[in-house]
Amino acid sequence: MDGRQLIPAAFLAFALAVGAPALAAKPPKTWDGLVQVKTKRFDLVYLAPGASFAGYTKVKLDPTEVSFEKNWRRDYNNQSMSISRDVSEKDVQKAVTAGVAAASDIFTEEFNKGGYPVVTEAGPDVLWLRTGVLNIRVSAPDTMDAGRTYSFANEAGEATYFVEVRDSQTGALLGRAVDRRLAGDNTYGQRNRVTNRTDFRRLVKQWAELSIRGLNALKAQAPVNDEGLPTGAPPK
Repeated sequence: MDGRQLIPAAFLAFALAVGAPALAAKPPKTWDGLVQVKTKRFDLVYLAPGASFAGYTKVKLDPTEVSFEKNWRRDYNNQSMSISRDVSEKDVQKAVTAGVAAASDIFTEEFNKGGYPVVTEAGPDVLWLRTGVLNIRVSAPDTMDAGRTYSFANEAGEATYFVEVRDSQTGALLGRAVDRRLAGDNTYGQRNRVTNRTDFRRLVKQWAELSIRGLNALKAQAPVNDEGLPTGAPPK
């Protein structure tokens, strides 16, 4: 079985750890041969010991994976004040389809703008990225019911970002990162599909920009050792 097929199960454990740090166990120091490194950009970052990013100048992007939190629709409908405002499975699937297209476009635009041309073919200078916006929870979804209703919340919702980096020619796993954040400005106010879409797009753009900054930093620094420290650094 390809290692990429094992990611979802492993990812769920990390998503829980990031989403509820007060309840979760401490994340492990290693993940599929990667070692955890300290960073201020994301909640969790793991890199392959000895891997160098210096020669990579382009990226090959898989379509962004998008999914809602497992029981979000059930939980929202259970506390909904009206059946007409319930979120249907069709609503969720429509949002996922739109989210895949929007997020993929954002990552493509930002990497191109950030100096990493997005290509479709593998090459010695091409990184292969898989991105995901997962475990999405929308605070006040707009179901467009016929009544004159309003939804209010402190933020549009929250989601978890996942990125996996591989060499495009060999498929060698080079790194992974996980990060969970709120979408929106944390100001109580009316929410609808327009404001929700804007807030989540802004969040995805932020993750794309942080990924580019992280890649720039990796290209400029020494590879990490088995302890997640720059090669040549004294042991802890």
